[in-house]
Amino acid sequence: MSYLRAEEILPEELLTAIQRYVSGKSIYIPCREKKSWGSQTQTPQYYQARNAEIRRKRMSGVSVKALSDEYSLSEKSIQRILKAPARPDGIDEL
Repeated sequence: MSYLRAEEILPEELLTAIQRYVSGKSIYIPCREKKSWGSQTQTPQYYQARNAEIRRKRMSGVSVKALSDEYSLSEKSIQRILKAPARPDGIDEL
């Protein structure tokens, strides 16, 4: 993330008002529009495919322990993936 210099982009009166509350510190200003998780990456598709593969392997008889070892996940995480239904939007929750 790159930083912008407030004095270069904010009106002087707004900068002065902000300095009354926070002076010399970094602050985070959130976006107005909230983007859904993973909307700018392929991460949701990766997890969807991985979780579907875990479900297929389990249905073919692979143990939870073996899946846990193969995917470097805890047995509890594997169980959560197996319990959760595949979401209709195609994005499995973590």
